[in-house]
Amino acid sequence: MADSPNCDLKSLSPLQLFERVTEQGEKVRALKAGKAPKDEIDAAVRMLLSLKLSYKTTTGQDYQAGLPPRDLVLINNGTTKEEDEDFVDPWTVQTSNAKGVDYDKLIVRFGSSKIDTDLINRIERAIGQKPHRFLRRGIFFSHRDMDQILDAYENKKSFYLYTGRGPSSQAMHVGHLIPFIFTKWLQEVFDVPLVIQLTDDEKYLWKDLTTEKAYEYARENAKDIIACGFDINKTFIFSDLDYLGTSTGFYKNIVKVQKHVTFNQVKGIFGFTDSDCIGKISFPAIQAAPSFSSSFPQIFNGKENIQCLIPCAIDQDPYFRMTRDVAPRIGQPKPALLHSVFFPALQGAQTKMSASDPNSSIFLTDTPKQIKTKINKHAFSGGRDTIEEHRKYGGNCDVDVSFMYLTFFLEDDDRLEQLKQAYTSGELLTGELKKVLIETLQPLIAAHQERRKQVTDEMVKQFMTPRKLAFEF
Repeated sequence: MADSPNCDLKSLSPLQLFERVTEQGEKVRALKAGKAPKDEIDAAVRMLLSLKLSYKTTTGQDYQAGLPPRDLVLINNGTTKEEDEDFVDPWTVQTSNAKGVDYDKLIVRFGSSKIDTDLINRIERAIGQKPHRFLRRGIFFSHRDMDQILDAYENKKSFYLYTGRGPSSQAMHVGHLIPFIFTKWLQEVFDVPLVIQLTDDEKYLWKDLTTEKAYEYARENAKDIIACGFDINKTFIFSDLDYLGTSTGFYKNIVKVQKHVTFNQVKGIFGFTDSDCIGKISFPAIQAAPSFSSSFPQIFNGKENIQCLIPCAIDQDPYFRMTRDVAPRIGQPKPALLHSVFFPALQGAQTKMSASDPNSSIFLTDTPKQIKTKINKHAFSGGRDTIEEHRKYGGNCDVDVSFMYLTFFLEDDDRLEQLKQAYTSGELLTGELKKVLIETLQPLIAAHQERRKQVTDEMVKQFMTPRKLAFEF
């Protein structure tokens, strides 16, 4: 943190200000404990008081250690408006806007970088082919240090991919496929190793599950992940409950992270309270550990300098902001990240998908009839109330869930643009747009189900066995 009262505090969210105050308070305590010169301590105290004043001005509340402002979001003028609230953390995504979360504001709040045309063009030059539709359409919209990954690739240096899944239910939905579809493409175009973490321990800690049920869900979810077409010679899938006890490198990195992150820091980042179990408080270190190649000695031959690239939804970024802060202090390279937008629920981008609500999304177990019924009955429409009004004024693709889903799954850019123009002009009706989505998703889900049938328990065991992959390090 820059120790300067002149830094632009107005651009920070309440949570970011809270973290700054917490960090500065720890710095003051460290200076006093180390008997630093008086002028240095006084300057640090002045900075702390300035930060606390900014925090109170922004939130209307006095700073209280260990009590982050989880329900507040910085709006344009520095005030908070409940009706405009976007709230994002690793467990909750809330927005009142039918268009979904304001991702430009989220980039500012999280301090990441926008994936712009220059970066997409650089990726295209590096791989020698057209970028994935998720990049072309801004579905993966934000990054941290992707330029460094491209530098390494262009200089023939190795990196690896890491993504994951929290197995909270047996059935996955189409939104869960997004990071795996994109990660598979990244693995193919860059030809690099991939590790996939199944956080069954997290789900045991947060959900009403036994460890046995969480592990069962992990193995079932692994079948859906394998069905995406990952190469068994280049991919290691692991369950935390299973792998943690077999890898000394993995546990050593967990301990290192745990030592360098304070209780106040994880409370500030994740909003933990004194009533949370200690398993939750220590879990972020477990999600951080796969970011370091030494956690997988069987793959990387014990090397600690292989950089990691993590494709994930942006709600997972708090874990890796913490990881990137810790990495230099434990002698590890910072992981790079690619962030995706959130996949909308059928009822609209301002609602939440839930495994307990079968009508909130299209699940990978759905039949063609179920897919058709769900879309026709539940997909939020951007169309007008009557056909006459729709023909006259047109539909709104920004809030129409069928169009949003097609943005994710329809490969043809020209066809997508045609649909957008036709729907916006009123030429295409909502029912006709839904029909296009049904005809897109039915074969996609059917093909996935067929591939999943071919995934045996023995294949899952092979993917989840710690082993050397088809790379030399």
